[in-house]
Amino acid sequence: MTVRLTMLCATATPGGPDRVLENESMVSAVRAALPPYARALRAPSARCARIAGALAVEATPEETLRDLDYGAWGGRPLRDVAAEDPHGLSAWLTDPEAAPHGGESVARLCDRTAAWLTALPGGPGLLAITEAAVIRAALVHALTVPARAFWQLRVPPLSTVTLTLRNGHWTARLTPPSAPRRLPPTAGESAPVTVLTLPAGRDRLCLAGRP
Repeated sequence: MTVRLTMLCATATPGGPDRVLENESMVSAVRAALPPYARALRAPSARCARIAGALAVEATPEETLRDLDYGAWGGRPLRDVAAEDPHGLSAWLTDPEAAPHGGESVARLCDRTAAWLTALPGGPGLLAITEAAVIRAALVHALTVPARAFWQLRVPPLSTVTLTLRNGHWTARLTPPSAPRRLPPTAGESAPVTVLTLPAGRDRLCLAGRP
C-alpha cells in the first residue's frame, strides 16, 4: 500500500494569515507549489479555513488535525507564561509527557497524530492544511524519532511536508515556503517576542480551533 500525504503549514503570527493571503503573488506561489491531490482536509481552526479559501481548496474539516490544546496558556504571550510559570514552561519544552497548562501534552499530540496517519487508506494524493505542531508530530511518527525530538523539528509557515508510505516505511520531504514567513509589524503591532525554544513564527500559544 502506498500513501502520499502533503501537509501545508498554517501561518502562525497573530494577524498574519489575512495579511499574507491578501498578497496575490504569495497566494499564487503557494498554490503552484502544491503537488497534485485527490482529496483535501484541514484543521478546524479559522486560520486554516482562511488559507483553504484563499487557495481555492475545497477542504473538509478534520478534527484530528486540530492544534495542540494549550490549556490555560492558550492565547497568552509566552513572556507572560514564562514570568508566571517558568518551571512549568521549561518542563513542557523538555518533557513530552508534561502538561502544566492543563491541556494536551506533546506525547498525546504525537499519539493521536500517529493513530490518524496509521489509519490513512492508500490511494491518490491527500492534502492536509494544518498547524505546525501537528506536522511536527507527524514527522516524529514518520521518522520514528522519540517524542522529545518534537521541539527540534522546524516547519516554517506556508511550507509543505510530503510524507510517503511505501512497503511500511515513511519518507519525508520538506519544501520551504515560496513567500516570506513574516511581514513587518503594522502600526500599533508589536514585534513578536520569543522565549526559550519555540516553534518558528509563534509568539502566542493558540487554543485548538482558534485563529
